[in-house]
Amino acid sequence: MKKITIILSVCIAAMACKKSTFLDNKSNNALNEETVFTDSVNAISFLTRVYMEIGYSYDKDRYEAGSTEQATDDSEYVNLNPARRPLILYGSTYTADNTTVFTETWVLPYQNIRRLNLFLSKMPVMPFKEVTKKRLIAEAKMLRAWYYYNLLITFGGVPIIGETLFPGDEIITVPRSTFSNCVDYVEKELDAAAADLPIDQIGNDYGRVTKGAALAVKAKMLLFAASPLFNGNTWPSVSGGTKTPERIAVAGYPNFDVMRWQKVLDAAEAVIALGYTLNVENANPNPGYGFYNMFLQRRNKEHIFFVNQPPNRDFETFYLPQTRSGNRSGNPTQNVVDVFPMIDGKSITESPLYNPQDPYKNRDPRFGYSIIFNQALWFSTSTNTKIAVNTYVGAPTDGFYQDAGTSGSSGYFCRKTLDEGLTGNSGTTNRNWILIRYAEILLIKAEALNETGRTADAYGPIRELRSRAGINAGTDSNYGMKTGMTQMEMRSFVQNERRIELYNEDKRWDDVRRWKLAETIFNRYNKLMSPTRVTVSPQFPTGYKYDVVNSLRLHVFKERNYLLPMQIGEMLKNTALIQTPGW
Repeated sequence: MKKITIILSVCIAAMACKKSTFLDNKSNNALNEETVFTDSVNAISFLTRVYMEIGYSYDKDRYEAGSTEQATDDSEYVNLNPARRPLILYGSTYTADNTTVFTETWVLPYQNIRRLNLFLSKMPVMPFKEVTKKRLIAEAKMLRAWYYYNLLITFGGVPIIGETLFPGDEIITVPRSTFSNCVDYVEKELDAAAADLPIDQIGNDYGRVTKGAALAVKAKMLLFAASPLFNGNTWPSVSGGTKTPERIAVAGYPNFDVMRWQKVLDAAEAVIALGYTLNVENANPNPGYGFYNMFLQRRNKEHIFFVNQPPNRDFETFYLPQTRSGNRSGNPTQNVVDVFPMIDGKSITESPLYNPQDPYKNRDPRFGYSIIFNQALWFSTSTNTKIAVNTYVGAPTDGFYQDAGTSGSSGYFCRKTLDEGLTGNSGTTNRNWILIRYAEILLIKAEALNETGRTADAYGPIRELRSRAGINAGTDSNYGMKTGMTQMEMRSFVQNERRIELYNEDKRWDDVRRWKLAETIFNRYNKLMSPTRVTVSPQFPTGYKYDVVNSLRLHVFKERNYLLPMQIGEMLKNTALIQTPGW
């Protein structure tokens, strides 16, 4: 009972201060287990509390100002303090006995799994009609599966506690389930939830999970399960004593099976069949405007699974440069800038439109909606108009610099998801935290088609994305894609397209891991842009010289870093746990 009382106390406190956009708290603080679950408003508020943390991995305040994006080749963390968690992840300096670095990746999901188990156990006493109970049970199962999914892609197989509610004084000795058993369990839970969830949530219920959300999480989980990190990975480079058969089984499937990719394709098709669409706004004269505006609409048919947020300017404060009253966090790298193609859809190394001394002209419109570059326009409260952001060396406040002792910049600032009419201290916008959107489902479909040998069919979903982006179709209607790509060529192309379309949406770290490419991609210096002012000339038509430089710190990644270890403290509490390969 002690643990249940704590769970109730935490939920009640959160309900009291939560500024939710659906089902705002109408209860008082004089609550106990009986009054919570026998009162309909309090019971639903208890479940609503669990929604508050479904976006914990996306939260820009995670890891001391930055999600996992801060530890990738797409982003340069501006603070050089090696004790900062993004840099611990970036440099792979964490250990199994460092119990404070990534505690929430283990504790937070299990806290919410326990809350959901408590909620489900009290369903018989809740004063709801059977149809409402059915929906709420489905919501709880879907959310519980989501938290297990996050554990699974981070640690591999984890303890599955089912419906069990452990008393506070009970010693828990639940072993890690195999990766295979975890996938099977979560898949069944999501299928059961999807069967009883509505296609749409309307009115005050908007923002609660739907059938599409459950099926989309299923597609994402199966995508990870089919990918090289988990599908036939025997951890060849880790030391022999740390990769016993039992450890290999919790870390993935020891044997490769291409049919796992067919399951991914089937799951993606099930989501597509529900009628989601890309947000296209061709009436706007700016190419690709639907891509930009989709992030600023609380409701549209591209959002599948998301966290409702009240009107805010959180991201503007977080990302914008200091001249726009922002904290300049999450600076984009030259690495990610270079993967955005030109308006003809071809890469900067293939397109005749690219000029390295006028590098931002004629780019894929998604580039301009994702990156603030030297001389890009942004609203300024000092003029009440859009004026240039100066990132050149020596520019006041926002200019490029590197200081090994304190911090630095990258020559860029993040624009993705930001409202171009706001600054870091003025205005608000409507913006959900989008965890899964329809564009990602199309990318999952393209990847699965290619991996199952249907490379020619993989062009279709990417054409949809590039058409919405505002890229020119070309005479062959391939939007710059090479005709007749091999499976390997298409694999690289889809990986790049994911990086472009989903830039800064908390995907890159997990994608590079699941492709098992991190040992190559994450073992080098990030590239940054150092612009300098020069005299306008045919060689330098913009009046700036653009030079690529290395970041000051080396990215480090070892094979064992593909999965986080079991923390020693958790293994001491639960002696049935076994460690992850390599640890």
